[in-house]
Amino acid sequence: MTRTSRLNLILLIALLLCTSIGAKAQYILKEADAAYELFNYAKAIDLYEQAYQKRQSLHAAERLAECYELTNNYKEFESWAAIAANMEVSSPENTLRYAKALQHNLKYNEAKLQYQKYLQLNGKVPATQKSLWLLSCDSAMLWMKNPKSTAIVNQKQLNSPQSDWGVVKLASALVFASDRANPEDTLAQSASRKPFLKFDGAQQPSKTIYGWTGNHYYKLYEQNGTTVAFFKAPFGTDYHVGPASFTADDNEMFFTLTRIPKNPEFMKGKLATVNLEIYSSQKDANGNWKAPVSFPYNNVNQYSLGDPFISKDGSILYFSANLPGGKGGLDLYASFRTENGGWGKPINLEEFNTEGNERTPFFDGDETFYFSSDGWIGMGGLDIFKSVRRSGKMSKPVNMGYPVNSPQDDFAYSKAGELDGYLSSNRIGGLGNDDIYGFAEQLILAFKLNGIAYDKKTRLPLGNVVVSLNGANGNSLKVQTEADGKFSFSLEKETDYTLTGDKTNFRSDNASLSTKNLLASTVWKQDLFLEQIELNKGIRLENIYYDFDKSNIRPDAAIELDKLVKIMQDNPTIWIELGSHTDSRGNSQYNQWLSQSRANAAVQYIIDRGIAKNRISAKGYGESQLLNRCAKGVKCTEAEHQLNRRTEFKIVKQ
Repeated sequence: MTRTSRLNLILLIALLLCTSIGAKAQYILKEADAAYELFNYAKAIDLYEQAYQKRQSLHAAERLAECYELTNNYKEFESWAAIAANMEVSSPENTLRYAKALQHNLKYNEAKLQYQKYLQLNGKVPATQKSLWLLSCDSAMLWMKNPKSTAIVNQKQLNSPQSDWGVVKLASALVFASDRANPEDTLAQSASRKPFLKFDGAQQPSKTIYGWTGNHYYKLYEQNGTTVAFFKAPFGTDYHVGPASFTADDNEMFFTLTRIPKNPEFMKGKLATVNLEIYSSQKDANGNWKAPVSFPYNNVNQYSLGDPFISKDGSILYFSANLPGGKGGLDLYASFRTENGGWGKPINLEEFNTEGNERTPFFDGDETFYFSSDGWIGMGGLDIFKSVRRSGKMSKPVNMGYPVNSPQDDFAYSKAGELDGYLSSNRIGGLGNDDIYGFAEQLILAFKLNGIAYDKKTRLPLGNVVVSLNGANGNSLKVQTEADGKFSFSLEKETDYTLTGDKTNFRSDNASLSTKNLLASTVWKQDLFLEQIELNKGIRLENIYYDFDKSNIRPDAAIELDKLVKIMQDNPTIWIELGSHTDSRGNSQYNQWLSQSRANAAVQYIIDRGIAKNRISAKGYGESQLLNRCAKGVKCTEAEHQLNRRTEFKIVKQ
């Protein structure tokens, strides 16, 4: 075979390989799109990531950003939104999505720049919307600098690794919704607070797993003392149940649920959307809950009604809905009970509603109304607002500020006493997705923490670093550094803390500190050092050695691989390629095979420690990337050959 023929054969093989990879990527994309259309976002994410590994397409990046946004994974949302916004053929809408992602992650200066960039690309944005975006960023930074004297504490005894929200009091118990796994539940039921089920005509949704989240369906739970158990009532559905609201006498309950109607309306011949409905139940003479009764304005095929709150005397039902004729998104409504026990036509509470979404109403007696909205000036996502009755009229809603609100969703505010109560939030640092938090007047603060965030390489101060202080008691605070990199926090007594610094395009840094056993007033000094991420730059893992001619992970190598596991845990959005290299001695093909086997073993070790398989890939380089002159036939020392026998990782996505 001539040299030209060999070259043509090589080119043909390469072309066939590229065609095969492209076809495989297209097949996976098609599967991912099908899962996406059915709201099966957990499955879609896995498939889109596989497709992106094979071909870095804008479509896959856009869908990953959207799926992660819809499943409330804001760090991944930002990562994929940045990738989509910076691709050559991207659209202005991806810049807008990136701005929202940055806002969700407390990066308000960067978010404001992206909003301004989008406004330059799209000159048709209404002035009110422009003002809302930019003022929200400015207001959030101001609220962060001047936090309210309210302690927001994660209620660990109520929360699970899944979603828990909407807690209300019922006598001496607490009742809330959760999509946790529970061995008592024979159907493994639970859920998501998203308002839809969608399915095709051939198969109804699973009765065990909700595709939107990959978790179970929401059910109501109650806590009595230290025990959390199912709230027992004949709800009559296999799907979502919750949250709930009770009258002051505890004898009537209103709650949200989803059910599959006998004749669902299919969209375009194959898809049906099942909306939320409100039901009620009353206790019988024995104190048991009766069969649920449908609220007369439910319409499962047309719109959703949810987030019910019943007034103490049971005369007014407040709820959230996307009824026709509303201001946009979900609006707040009130319905008055009639003399014959029925319900009057829902009234739109126009003074609270916007073009965005208004959720989870709560009336504290007759004077103060609380609700959540993403349509007023806020920190990002849903924020909690309050309105006070003055001279018979409700005042303009006021944002309750930081730390009651966060850059994520904050909702389901309910008061338990004069100065305390509960809210729900999916703010970063919780135990699960949505978590229940208690609020109260600030605890006694005795110590001060001061620090500076630095660039690890240049030792220069870093601005726009999001610094998080997380207490072991569930209390969490965040600040964003100015150009001087400085940050400070007040600390509580007898508390262990974790301090973390995050910044776009940098690896995070963290530190631990404790005020336990400190008797005198102390000013604590703790700096953070963040390392800039350089994509596709090889970073050598020291002391990764293998026995001769073997690829199994030795104990000394495991110590170094555990450090890489920690890096990936601390930086959950990065993807890496782990590469193994040999020296030039021996057969080249065998060296290639051996290096690939070693890389595979190292990757499997990392996956076995909980790192998602899509985030790490193995690459054997054999002897193709020598670091010195020691090619075949060149006489070298053992130390020179050892330099080439190495394991490296490089970050391929941040």
